[in-house]
Amino acid sequence: MRLWFAALCAMTLASGCAVKEDPPVSDETVSRAAYSHDGPSKLTLFTMISNDTGAGAHTSLMINGSQRVVFDPAGSFRDPGKIVVRDDVVYGMTPQLADVYTRFHARKTYHVQVQEVDVPAETAEQALQLAMSYGEVPDAQCSVSTSRILAKLNGLGTEFQQTWFPKKLAEQFAEVPGVSSRTLYEYDDADRFKALRAYDPDEVAAQVATQDEG
Repeated sequence: MRLWFAALCAMTLASGCAVKEDPPVSDETVSRAAYSHDGPSKLTLFTMISNDTGAGAHTSLMINGSQRVVFDPAGSFRDPGKIVVRDDVVYGMTPQLADVYTRFHARKTYHVQVQEVDVPAETAEQALQLAMSYGEVPDAQCSVSTSRILAKLNGLGTEFQQTWFPKKLAEQFAEVPGVSSRTLYEYDDADRFKALRAYDPDEVAAQVATQDEG
């Protein structure tokens, strides 16, 4: 059992499911970063999969409720100067940041399975509250923490079992009525932080303002 768990930790640390000790963030900062998306209430499960071995490497969940966030347990999508994260919840998930988030994980070494499903507003809000109250997630527990949240949700039409394995969780998510799935392959440099470094929230805000004026 110890060898199995050590191997699991090594795999997840190499691929992005590694705990990051998020610095303290004020309520004001979180509130200022909040973004409400005008699309339907939705859950989006991201599963990062090795292109070499086909093994699942990381799990995260985007939630579109009263605001849109990503529950990125033990994740590495962090940049205190650009991105607001508290207890493994990434706030301010605008379309631009959501695109950067996906491309951050899709690269030479990994592809991303994206599964989406519209849910009742009450279900999305329940998921949002559970994610925000879960707390920072230890190493290698991305899938088990996400599966615990999904197992508590009402209105999904299927029952989730806790699992440590990203692909097993994706298989369960595929059983939710109405779920759609797509796979993103990119062949950028294996350094996933390049896409993150290129993201400039001030530039995006200026572009949006220009579009609104037009």
